[in-house]
Order: sequence, then C-alpha cells, then structure tokens
Amino acid sequence: MNETEIVNEIKTKMTHAISSYKSELSRIRTGRASTGLIDSINVEYYGSVSPLIRLASISIPDSKTIMINPWDINSLAAIEKAIQKYDPSLNPSNDGKSISIIIPQLTEERRKEIIKQLNKLAESIKQEIRNHRRTFNERIKASEKSKEISEDMSARFQKRIQELTDGFVKEVDEITKHKEKEIMAV
Repeated sequence: MNETEIVNEIKTKMTHAISSYKSELSRIRTGRASTGLIDSINVEYYGSVSPLIRLASISIPDSKTIMINPWDINSLAAIEKAIQKYDPSLNPSNDGKSISIIIPQLTEERRKEIIKQLNKLAESIKQEIRNHRRTFNERIKASEKSKEISEDMSARFQKRIQELTDGFVKEVDEITKHKEKEIMAV
C-alpha cells in the first residue's frame, strides 16, 4: 500500500464529487441568465433527440437574457417546445429567427427556498466526501490488521486522508457561500 497512490485515488474521487457539485450548481436559477439553465435540454427534431447546444448557439447578451440562435430556422418550434417542457417557468419568446428567454427576478421567498435546496445539495456532497474517507480508512485499517502496513503508517495515512477530507469539505462550504451570495444579490 503506497501513500501516494492512496492520496491520488482519494483526491480523484473527492475532486469528482466537487465537479459534479459545481455542475449541479450551474443548473440552479439565481435570477441571472446562465447557459447552465438550459444546456442540458434535449430537443426532439426530425425524429431524433439532440442536445440543444448541437442545434443552436446560446449566448447571454445581458444578465437577464438568454439568446438562442438555431443553426436551422425550422428547428425554432421544436426548441421552444423543449424549453417549455424542460422548465415551465422559463418563458421563451420566438421572433421567427431566434428565441430569447428573459429570466424573471426571484422573490425573497423563492431565494430562501433555493438556498435551502442548495444547502441540502452541499450536505449530500459533503457526505459523499466523508463516505470516501470512511472507505479509504477501512482499507487502511484492513491493511494494518493484515500486517501489510505498520500502526504508525496507518495513523499517518488516516491523518493525511482526514486533512484531504477537511480541505474538500471546506471547498464545498466556500462554493456554497459564493452561490448563496449570488442568489441573494438583487
């Protein structure tokens, strides 16, 4: 059992957890326009389903507007329908050439609701990180028990894993605080 291999393996797993958290956060509405709000939309067009980003260019002309310019003008209706189906609160406006979505201002109540969801999501990611720690600690203890590693080495590995866990949990907290500020900004 090599310390570097263990550290790299746990870092990879914890980094993946952080990446998936950031990906989830990009889908949370903050009252500001973001391509993350619609980039996972799939559009049914000519009998096949394609991601929206393959059918159109998506831009953010200002903080409240998402602009969708399809490569094929005939796909406008299908894109509009897919947006409405994906999120009924988004109100796409089709001008015959492009689709614009004006992001409505969030109410104070809705902001607090979103922050509750955000904190639940953050807690689940922190739990995932702690589960990785527990799994690796169990492996280390099993190696110690089978005399593959010494007691001192086991303690050192576990201490290093705890330091990594603390760092990743702190990163989740910082990301969450930043997102909370973004949500509460009027």
